Amino acid sequence: MALGAPKLSRQAWALVPRIAEADALARTDRRVFEVHPEVSFRQLHGAPVPWSKKSWNGLHLRHRLLADAGIVVPPELPDVAGVVSDDVVDAAVAAWSARRIAAGTARTFPDPPERCDERAIAIWC
Repeated sequence: MALGAPKLSRQAWALVPRIAEADALARTDRRVFEVHPEVSFRQLHGAPVPWSKKSWNGLHLRHRLLADAGIVVPPELPDVAGVVSDDVVDAAVAAWSARRIAAGTARTFPDPPERCDERAIAIWC
């Protein structure tokens, strides 16, 4: 720690270039929205999801929530070598959020969104 601030993990540092790329795109394209899988799953569940997505119960609850929302993740995905199950459900719930954004029914956190340079800054679900 430097000056009492925690260090960023290697994983977080690896995301910095992608975050900068997304930010640059969002400044010029109003079709870019920020979503977060756990925020979206919380919205689908109506409460915090009680189990980690890496646990048996958590993964199956997320599959059920998605299916109840009309997004069925197939039980087998033969052509996605190296992709882990929680990444698949995260992508599926991001698609659920995108559908809600397109339909004009998405929620934002915070609500209302903060504003920066005329952009709405929020997580959408």
